[in-house]
Amino acid sequence: MSEGNQLHEDDNLHEECGVFGIYGHNDAAALTTLGLHSLQHRGQEAAGIVSFDGKQFRAERHRGLIGDTFTQADVLSRLSGSRAIGHTRYSTTGGDEMRNVQPFFAEFAGGGFAVAHNGNITNALKIRRELQREGAIFHSTSDTEVILHMIAMSKQAHFAERLIDSLRRLEGAFSLVGITNKKLIGCRDPLGVRPLVLGDLDGAYILASETCALDIIGARYVRDVKPGELVIIDDTGIQSMMPFETSGSRFCIFEYVYFARPDSVISGHSVYRVRKQIGVELAREMPADADLVVPVPDSGVPAAIGFAEGAGLPFELGIIRNHYVGRTFIQPTDSIRHMGVKLKHNANRAMIEGKRVVLVDDSIVRGTTSQKIVQMVRDAGAAEVHMRIASPPTISPCFYGVDTPEKQKLLAHRMSVEEMASFIRVDSLGFISLDGLYRAAGEASRNGDLPQYCDACFSGQYPTELTDSSGGDKGAKVALLAEHMGRK
Repeated sequence: MSEGNQLHEDDNLHEECGVFGIYGHNDAAALTTLGLHSLQHRGQEAAGIVSFDGKQFRAERHRGLIGDTFTQADVLSRLSGSRAIGHTRYSTTGGDEMRNVQPFFAEFAGGGFAVAHNGNITNALKIRRELQREGAIFHSTSDTEVILHMIAMSKQAHFAERLIDSLRRLEGAFSLVGITNKKLIGCRDPLGVRPLVLGDLDGAYILASETCALDIIGARYVRDVKPGELVIIDDTGIQSMMPFETSGSRFCIFEYVYFARPDSVISGHSVYRVRKQIGVELAREMPADADLVVPVPDSGVPAAIGFAEGAGLPFELGIIRNHYVGRTFIQPTDSIRHMGVKLKHNANRAMIEGKRVVLVDDSIVRGTTSQKIVQMVRDAGAAEVHMRIASPPTISPCFYGVDTPEKQKLLAHRMSVEEMASFIRVDSLGFISLDGLYRAAGEASRNGDLPQYCDACFSGQYPTELTDSSGGDKGAKVALLAEHMGRK
């Protein structure tokens, strides 16, 4: 994690990235920029766009937010062409150096190929070592680059076959977009852990991580790309293939809890409605004798609305968020650093003084931010503070494209709910159950050893092999990467 993020986001979970691709529109780069702007919540460290103008590939990669870089006219003027792909990232594998900013590009014997992916390849280090023994020279430390090298070394005759041959070797989660001299390509891993949707804009085809990226450009949602599906788009239309063995979807349920934008629709479910229903279920499972419900903004708002409805309690904005913190304090002094959460949130004393308050948040990771939020509400005069969490306890790290601490740093791994309540200094603490979370997502209950979603961070049950990690230990993967890159 970069130092700039540590100040404000050290106790949050972070999605790795968002992807966008478009084929057949003269304003491809500008539309990609807008699409990435809608996917900014999935990664704020850096972004990149690669376009193809019929003769050559053109690339722009920049640190920072989309609106601060790619909206400049001179940047867009260098990205001509009727097809493009883009990527906005938060680094979980490989660090935040510019050499790791996607999309990646390679010139093969049959032409160029650019690729960007959302997720995490859990056997990337193993593959990387094998490729290096065969003579591959890597430019980045990102897991995405192994895809390019595998394609280059594949013995298959045609590009699509070489791509399939390569992707079949991957473990973990990947939703990717790519462009060649003639095609736009999209693919999801066999379990469909990360989202990818297909859209249409006046005959131009679009691939994006979420439907909100279609909305901003006025595109029509066509459908979700299926788990294990490879779509190849060219002037003749869309070709769909299912080249992988599939065993049912295991979509990341935390996309519904936190990562996806609330105005997106995933697998036919409104993310906002699911989050609101999580609050309703939470109120039924974990009621509190209180006077009002207050969300921890912004991610706790939909669940808090649902909790208030389910509990029959007033909903109030008892905490106000400052949306303009940005990067002002990248190198803060100790005195400013100690202000902590107050840089981002402030208690609305008029609403909470003398009241028994239910705070609703999406998750507890290390617990340090929750502790500060609770103290802030108490300092503003709350008579009691009860906290309700719109996800089950986070007991295990994610290996599929979400930046979570290693297991020993997760509060719920080290403590019982009662101990956690004491640690964050609340009068009571409650989490939604796994079954309650599944009910909110439209399922009757969780299906035992074959759950309908990936919920490994809550259950410890990982749906794929974790080849690069030892016994599900995220710290082991970090150590392996450091050793491999000579940084240990």
